[in-house]
Amino acid sequence: MKKIVICEFMDQAAVDGLKRDFIVVYDPALVDQPDLLSAELETAQAIIVRNRTQVRGDLLTCAKRLKAVGRLGVGLDNIDMAACRSRQIEVFPAHGANDAAVAEYVISSIFILFRRAFQSGPEMAAGQWPRTALMGNEIAGKVLGVIGYGAIGRKVCKMARAMGMKVAAYHPRWPGNDLGQEIEAMGFNELLATADVISLHVPLTKHTRHLMDTKAIAGMKKGAFLINTARGGVVDEKALVKALESGQLGGAAMDVFEDEPLTAARGQQFKTLSNLILTPHIAGVTMESNIRVSAVTAENIRRALAG
Repeated sequence: MKKIVICEFMDQAAVDGLKRDFIVVYDPALVDQPDLLSAELETAQAIIVRNRTQVRGDLLTCAKRLKAVGRLGVGLDNIDMAACRSRQIEVFPAHGANDAAVAEYVISSIFILFRRAFQSGPEMAAGQWPRTALMGNEIAGKVLGVIGYGAIGRKVCKMARAMGMKVAAYHPRWPGNDLGQEIEAMGFNELLATADVISLHVPLTKHTRHLMDTKAIAGMKKGAFLINTARGGVVDEKALVKALESGQLGGAAMDVFEDEPLTAARGQQFKTLSNLILTPHIAGVTMESNIRVSAVTAENIRRALAG
């Protein structure tokens, strides 16, 4: 029987389904045990990963029988695609399976950032009544700027329009003339200067690394918000911190970071920022999306190994 190694968390039902037809080594802790992971991969035909496992270098060298990589998500910056192509290893991202989860996270963040009222539990419990200080803003009529108009960016735009927001978008390579009448196409700098909130939806490449640097953030409307559910390296974290401290940015939501997991040492730079939402790369992970992503990935790997 062919062998599949799953080294990050996956829906158990999908794992059990694969076990009926394959030898499956499922241990979410393997991602943090590189020697053991490499040993398991020596006899494996497929590996299933999320974003933390680096499918490159020594790991690929050990996986001499590897035929397929299943990605529980869509980002591929943790996979050496060139090396996989050279060895004819197929890579299967779970396109579309977590779009709704990410879009809902973005919309939730917009509400939290604009209203500023949803983190006042400790003050209220302490007997304070910070009513005036927590007077925020409505989102209707505000401008959402989406950078990256792929499947997730489109879904975010649709949800935002439904709530009365104006929507503008920038994409390095426009996917045809299908923006629709309700979405305005803008250049990068124009979008930064216009939007009340920017949401990032681009992959991490040499062209997008630190796309949001000191210069770009300075070009944003003063007091605007920034939301990053794409990849941490798209935002220069030092520039972000300075902009939040100075008031150039009114707030931000960061679900992804330049180095993950975020360590206590790296986290110190964010410690005093009350206008910053930090979450552990969870935007695309809900109970529902995990089931969808896992099912799609399991089926992709099943088909790849069927031959």
